[in-house]
Amino acid sequence: MKMRILITGGAGFIGSNFVHHLSENQDYELVILDKLTYAGDLENLQEVQNKIEFIKGDIADEKVVSQAMKDCDMVVNFAAETHVDRSIEDPGVFVKTDVIGTYNLLEHVRKYDVERYLQISTDEVYGSIENGSFTENSNLDPSSPYSASKAGGDLLVSAYEKTYSLPVLITRSSNNFGPRQYPEKLIPLFIMNAMQDKSLPVYGDGKNVRDWIYVMDNCRGIEVALMKGKVGETYNIGGGNEKNNLEITHLILELLDKPESLITFVEDRLGHDRRYSLDSAKIRKLGWKPVWDFPEALTETINWYKTNLKKFQV
Repeated sequence: MKMRILITGGAGFIGSNFVHHLSENQDYELVILDKLTYAGDLENLQEVQNKIEFIKGDIADEKVVSQAMKDCDMVVNFAAETHVDRSIEDPGVFVKTDVIGTYNLLEHVRKYDVERYLQISTDEVYGSIENGSFTENSNLDPSSPYSASKAGGDLLVSAYEKTYSLPVLITRSSNNFGPRQYPEKLIPLFIMNAMQDKSLPVYGDGKNVRDWIYVMDNCRGIEVALMKGKVGETYNIGGGNEKNNLEITHLILELLDKPESLITFVEDRLGHDRRYSLDSAKIRKLGWKPVWDFPEALTETINWYKTNLKKFQV
């Protein structure tokens, strides 16, 4: 009997890549729920449309969630507002999706006696770290409305496990990059701008450090956590590729054979965390490790945007 899995936010960046990943396994029956905001696109699922059931809707909508989750064995929640700059401009949208939406999902997990619920989170809930790496036991110290809303959702998930014994898990990954990402985050934005000889706006001094992970490595880690992880636990999924924003910028320009004169330094973002770093030892004990070489993965990503340039042009 096939395992029926509800994937919310499955038409977005990481969610759609996860759908592609799971669609290769015939033991899974996939239900996708997505609101199709600017960052969600049915084209992301075009290649697997015959392997999925798609429902358009908001995770904060009780009726839609009830319809989507009924008869599902597991739920993986990718649905979220995720862009820090947008959260600074309009925090309320983030609270509605990342907190109230998560609450609504959890209530229906209770209702339908779902076997496992996995909350997809981010390293940003930990805040910035000068030295060393965050473990799953590190305190949450979010710096932006985005990371605060994600932390709020995570805390609800943990509370529902303690209060109602819900079978929940959380994964927190480092910065993802790869195909199908809406070009507002650093890597896809800079790839798109460079290809069109547009300015690459680097915040501050460009020395903010991120740990980068190729999206398919994260998708493999999420599946491992979902299937092998211990209920009630959180798992960090880091790529082990710490680079500052200037390094990433120079590498993109080099791979595209574009001049460094395209770099423009702009005023730093409000509440801009200096460095993120994750300790992934816990999920590595379950048999996961990243397999993609960073330059190779970045080249794959660039090639995808070259092929799909027109998709994002206004």
